Amino acid sequence: QVELLESGGGSVEAGSSLRLSCAASGDSISRYVMGWFRQGPGKEREVVAVRSWTGSSTYYTDSVKGRFIISRDNAQNTVYLQMNGLKPEDTAVYYCAGYFSAEFTASIRLSAYHYWGQGTQVTVSS
Repeated sequence: QVELLESGGGSVEAGSSLRLSCAASGDSISRYVMGWFRQGPGKEREVVAVRSWTGSSTYYTDSVKGRFIISRDNAQNTVYLQMNGLKPEDTAVYYCAGYFSAEFTASIRLSAYHYWGQGTQVTVSS
């Protein structure tokens, strides 16, 4: 059983940067696909970025390409989301999620992810 704990959210102005962290406990996530998802006010939860356990497969939703970077430190059992050039439309609760995989690919389907954190709020003002 993996527990995920996000941190690093906050309220910032447009153009600012934040780095979200997702610390895992209970198991090593070295063989887990890890992803970041978000849910804005009145919106459905959506994928932001995912990364395979090998790092060979990475996906970003179009709206964050070139601004966000997902990375992982397996030694620290932690996944990060570096968010640059934040926009008001990035305002959402951000969730970290993961699933164990023997594949080299990374799913972007929410239903594939077995473990979820509680979320961290990111608010971007204009």
